[in-house]
Amino acid sequence: MNNAESSTIASDLAWFKSSYSGTEGGQCVEVATDAAVVHVRDSKVDSGPLLTVSREAWAALIELTSSERRV
Repeated sequence: MNNAESSTIASDLAWFKSSYSGTEGGQCVEVATDAAVVHVRDSKVDSGPLLTVSREAWAALIELTSSERRV
């Protein structure tokens, strides 16, 4: 997928920034979901490349990071 394709996909999605991001900017990511996958992008470069993973992979990542925080 090139940047033009990424931009087209990105413009059709509803993006959400982490509640941990705050309002100061900095190192933030945004995520958007569709029926099959989860898209991840740098919030400072919304026309840049996307990382796309399956919903199952995203759920596993969230589970892993959530369990790490409980330790």
